Amino acid sequence: MQIKNEIQTGLAAEIRIVPTWAWALAGAIFIAMQILCNFFLAGLSGAPPEQWRALIGVVGGMFIGCFVLLIGYVNRDARRRGMNAILWTLLAILIPHGLGLILYFILRQPLQRICPQCGTAVQTGFNFCPRCSYKLSPSCPKCQRLVGANDVFCPYCGSSLRSPAAEGGISAHPAG
Repeated sequence: MQIKNEIQTGLAAEIRIVPTWAWALAGAIFIAMQILCNFFLAGLSGAPPEQWRALIGVVGGMFIGCFVLLIGYVNRDARRRGMNAILWTLLAILIPHGLGLILYFILRQPLQRICPQCGTAVQTGFNFCPRCSYKLSPSCPKCQRLVGANDVFCPYCGSSLRSPAAEGGISAHPAG
């Protein structure tokens, strides 16, 4: 029997975390940058040429829009990881030059899982639920480290993961 991993990974799953308000705000900022650069800057004396204004509008709009999307991601992801979402969102906004975002990605907590027996939030990597002692993932009976569902031997200590009854009396070292 295969064990399903409850944590979705991949770019598509992470993009779905970004809230709708962040997408709408990023789109509005992108459009506002186009209007600012292509219409308002055109009327100023000493304005850059039309091609440069268009380039500045697109690149600037994309840059600020991506920043807004990252802020939305931090807000939702911090909440999903059991962290203070308001604090991390403010830090990501207020610490200049994107350093707040970098700090978030370095210091964020690992994703938590939910115990299927009692519903308690459990840190990733735990073998047993700290509340009800439910076995969350397969582990080696000797060293208690996580092992794969189809492993025959523990990759850490080398002990057999089969029960003695399942081995049928076959010894690992035949007598010579």
